[in-house]
Amino acid sequence: MEKAQYAIGDTVMYATQGVCRIVDIEKKDFAGVTAEYYVLKPVYTPNSTVYVPLANGTLTGRMRRLLSKEEVGALIQAMPQEPSLWIADENARKESHREVLAKGDHRQLIQAIKSVYLHRKELQEQGRKLPMTDERFFKEAEKMLYDEFALVLGIQPDQVLPFILSRIDQEGSGQEALRA
Repeated sequence: MEKAQYAIGDTVMYATQGVCRIVDIEKKDFAGVTAEYYVLKPVYTPNSTVYVPLANGTLTGRMRRLLSKEEVGALIQAMPQEPSLWIADENARKESHREVLAKGDHRQLIQAIKSVYLHRKELQEQGRKLPMTDERFFKEAEKMLYDEFALVLGIQPDQVLPFILSRIDQEGSGQEALRA
């Protein structure tokens, strides 16, 4: 039997499900196989339940502890300096976006969000729209990042971007520095 790495009551990030609370660790029988599972409740979609088998290292590897307030602050402070790298090849860009979401690395999420935002702005100036796949990625990446920031900072997810922009403004970098 696997030893639980997390405890009931812990709040974790889980892959693309986002911020989840561990509400139980229980034995369950799925498809005739009994195993021990973390029972996760996504914080911002409480009607959902996610079961993660303790014995599956790949799936438990997608769980991680939340950032601290200090870590969130450091990421926000570094945002204006993060590079924006647009990938012109659509298939390569889709693959890159898939990997960024799967890894959930904060810096990669920030860089990708920034890249898509700037490309969307450029297209809008030409009277064009961002492709739906990029728009979907943008929303997923923002949700992933903002949901965690919101919980850690004790604010609502829709308050995260204004919070970030105000912090960047306080440092004299200007709002466009985040997205430029």
